[in-house]
Amino acid sequence: MRRRPRTRLPSPRSEPDWLLEDRLWRHGYTPVAGLDEAGRGALAGPVAVAAVVLPVGYYPYRDSKGLSPGRRAELAHEIREVALDWCVALASCDEVDDLNVLAATKVAGLRALAGLKVRPAAVVTDYLTLAWQGQVLAVARADSRSFQVAAASILAKTERDRVMTAMESRFPGYDFARNKGYGTSKHLAALERIGPSRVHRTSFKPVAQIRLFAKR
Repeated sequence: MRRRPRTRLPSPRSEPDWLLEDRLWRHGYTPVAGLDEAGRGALAGPVAVAAVVLPVGYYPYRDSKGLSPGRRAELAHEIREVALDWCVALASCDEVDDLNVLAATKVAGLRALAGLKVRPAAVVTDYLTLAWQGQVLAVARADSRSFQVAAASILAKTERDRVMTAMESRFPGYDFARNKGYGTSKHLAALERIGPSRVHRTSFKPVAQIRLFAKR
């Protein structure tokens, strides 16, 4: 059974709220989803995009980058319980290389929206435009301004972290369980030592350079 959050007073302006969604509600768009991504800047692994539809209320959800892994995991579990609907979709490293990372992110975003059973009429994104049949409100820092986009950022981040942690055993030596595919010093040293794996993004400069030099 889904737990509904306790209703509280509106949050301060420095915290997420429903003002972005309200712009769309006032024009007749309902329901409205929030959408956000994780992993665009990584050197390996997929891009993850989540779409979330929450019941109106006050939540502790914030941009996932400002939360500890433990807190993200707690909130991700809560979001899956209280949300009216949610979906996380991936774009593979091959899609990132073939399409470019922004285009691959948009593909994953459309997959996430298509995976919702609650069909939104509009979506709020963190400055990600989409060629989608509904209305798209793409605004900067939406993950800090909208409860729904913040919730999407938490689900996208936790799912992508889970995928990258699982890759540690399949592709040992890169420290994926810790760096999640991002270019830490240990990750870059492993690339120099053993070369790219099958899940590295060969279109990204650090990986491309190592592949180029390895051929000489």
